[in-house]
This record gives sequence, structure tokens and C-alpha cells, in this order.
Amino acid sequence: MTSKQRVVVIGGGMAGARLVQQLGRAADAPGRSRHAVTVIGEERHPPYNRVLLAEVLAGQYTPDVIALPAPGPDVRRLTGVRAVRVDRAERRVVCDDGGVVAYDALVLATGSNPVLPPVRGLFDDGGPGVADAGLPDGVHPFRTLDDCAALAGAAGPGSRAVVIGGGLLGVSAARALAARGAQTVLAHQGEHLMERHLDATASDLLRTHLTGLGVEVHTECRVRGLGTGRDARTGRRTVRSVTLADGYALDTDLVVLACGVRPRTGLAQAAGLTVARGVVVDDGLRTDDPHIFAIGDCAEHRGTVYGLAGPAQEQADALAAVLLGRDPAPRTAYSPTAPPVPARAGGPYTGTRALTRLTLAGPGPLDLAAFGETVPRPDDDVVHLADATRGAYRKVVVRGDRLVGGILLGDLGTVGALARTWEGDEPLPSAPLLHLLTNDGGL
Repeated sequence: MTSKQRVVVIGGGMAGARLVQQLGRAADAPGRSRHAVTVIGEERHPPYNRVLLAEVLAGQYTPDVIALPAPGPDVRRLTGVRAVRVDRAERRVVCDDGGVVAYDALVLATGSNPVLPPVRGLFDDGGPGVADAGLPDGVHPFRTLDDCAALAGAAGPGSRAVVIGGGLLGVSAARALAARGAQTVLAHQGEHLMERHLDATASDLLRTHLTGLGVEVHTECRVRGLGTGRDARTGRRTVRSVTLADGYALDTDLVVLACGVRPRTGLAQAAGLTVARGVVVDDGLRTDDPHIFAIGDCAEHRGTVYGLAGPAQEQADALAAVLLGRDPAPRTAYSPTAPPVPARAGGPYTGTRALTRLTLAGPGPLDLAAFGETVPRPDDDVVHLADATRGAYRKVVVRGDRLVGGILLGDLGTVGALARTWEGDEPLPSAPLLHLLTNDGGL
């Protein structure tokens, strides 16, 4: 009888949970798994779907609704524990509680941290960072279930909130705060909302949607500083106002930082692994140490850090196949120019053609999706349909006989067919391009 392979996963988020789930499915029966799995997670909550945090903040879901399937009885979970060092020579992980966990295969699923902007008054020492230590009371990142609970406790009818950042996370947070009755201002430095995913027309419709829900939106608006004071009861620094670049000050009770995320690579870097923007991995999700792997927001594959749930799940599935020996996924040379192509089922991970999708329920539901190259080249064909009265917008970009990108807002009836066409990267039929945007007769 052979001993079990000791698999240690650092990170209890969506990527790590998916990997553990896939390994558990390969077990013959409870107690007969081929792996002895240990998960080290800083959060005390069971794994949950981070994509749905805005719905929890808005009061649409309770935290238990977004919980992911619990790992099987064979999995050892260390919650509220932080891994502080990886000893590659001894193949063990040292934790902040003094514990030491040995591994045969180590998986870094450490995720990402919210980026905290260089705004005056944000830190006691005035220096920017990616940790929330030293933030004034009332200033919150929006990344974890604890962040969500803190925001829910602070926001309510009559409260004043400023969201800094108009990307996917900032839009979701602003909408959720407005749903809780907070007087919400969204301040975004870019020319239009969600510029990484939407064009100007779609962004204008999104802005109209948010305004209709009571959110005051400011674009091309940089936040210069925070005004703080000392709480008379606790003596702690507390946010009082937000000052914009033009000197205008907004009184506020609450500030949400939604300025993007940065891969958590400190543990890997300290262990001497190759780190660029993320922890560099090959098509087998291996780092340059054959016993250490990385998946999810912290991983960089072929020059890309995805930061999305879909690619994280695909990476977890591919790594599960590697650890189960179903596909050895031999080591491959890192090539920053190699394009992502759809991976064959059970094969090495060769990249993800990632589709960004946001679906928010509640009063004034919001649905949007974006994929591929949404900014056309001069010779591309572009087809779009818009209905401002319904807040609906569809656009596709076609290059030659290939669909290369698209944006849908307000009506996602065709998103499945468009996504499959784009992901398959197959020649389009000779029918008029308008058929790509129509669903039962169009808009």
C-alpha cells in the first residue's frame, strides 16, 4: 500500500476550493483519497464565491448562500492561519501560529490584495501600500466577506459613501451601497466607467443606469486626499471627507477603495521563486520549483495574470489533472508571446479566453458582458445595436472571418452563442453580420 501524496494548498479562496473539490472527486470513497490535502487559509469563513460579494452587500444574498461546497472529511483545513515562510529545502510551510506543514506538492493560491491608492491622509505615515493596516475608521477595501460585513454595518439610509474607482468592483460596490440607502458618490479617474471592458457608448448607458439608482457619478475625477478627525470616544482616526483634485471636498461617513488588485506574491518571492507581475508558471501550472505550483489571481501564465474566476477554475481543473497523473503536462519553456488558446479537455493549461460578466439582481437589475478585443482596428468590421430607452447595447468586432470581441449590456440573450463562437475561434458563416447580435428578432 503506497503512502498518500501530501498536497498543501495555501489559500482558501475560489481557486484553492475548486482544486480541493476536484481532487476529492477522484477519491474512491471517503478516507480512500490518493492525496492527504491540507488547506491553509487566513479567513475564518468557509470558502465562498467572491464574485457575489456585491449581492451580499446589497442585501440580496446572505453569506451562507454564496458558500462553496465544503471539502470532504479527508481534507484538513487550517482557518485563520497565515503561511509566513516556505522552506523549499525541507518541503514544509511555516505558519504564523507556529505550526509546520510538510508537503510533497505545494499549491500557491494566495489570490490578490486590494491596491490602496497614494491618497493623502490614507495612511498614518502617508505612504501607499496594499494592506489595510493603519487605515482610518470608515475606509474599507472591498475584497473579502469581512470587508463586506464591515461595509454592511456602516452603510444604511442617510449614510454618505464615496467609492474610489469605477471599474468592475467599484461599479458593483456603488450599486450595492445605493441599494442599502446610502447617499453614494462614485469617483473614477478614467474617462469613462469600466474602460478596460466597455466602450464610451456602453459606459454612458451604465452611467445612466447608476444615476437612476441614485449614484452620483464623477469621471475624469482624481481623489487627492482624505480629511480625517479623531473619534471622541475611541481616539481613532476617522474619515470625515474626500477632497478631489479640483479642491472640492465631499463630506462622507464611508470610503470604499476599489482601485484594482495586485497578486499576492510575497511568499513566493521570499522563497526564491520566479515572480514577474504574478508567480510565473508553465503549462503544468508549475513554478520553477517542480514541487510548487500556483493558480488563480496570484499566478502568471504566458505573461498574463487573469484575476478572474473563470480562468482560476480552469487552472484548478488543469492542476488537478496534473496531480492526479492523468496528464503529466511536461514542463514548458516560458514564452510571453505565446497566445492563449482553448485547452483540450484534460490537457495542459494553455490559457483562457476570458469573458468578463457581471449580473446583479435587485431593483434595476444590471447585466453586462465583455470579451476579447473590444477596440477595433482600422480594417475590422464593427456591428452594434443600441436601445437607450431600454438601456440595451450590443457590439461585436469581426476581423476577417473571425469574431474577436464584443460588448453586451442590458440584454445578454445572445452572450452564450457569441462566447462559444469567440472561444472556438472558428470561421464565421457567410450570413450577414447582424445575425451575431440578434436573438429572436433582435433587440
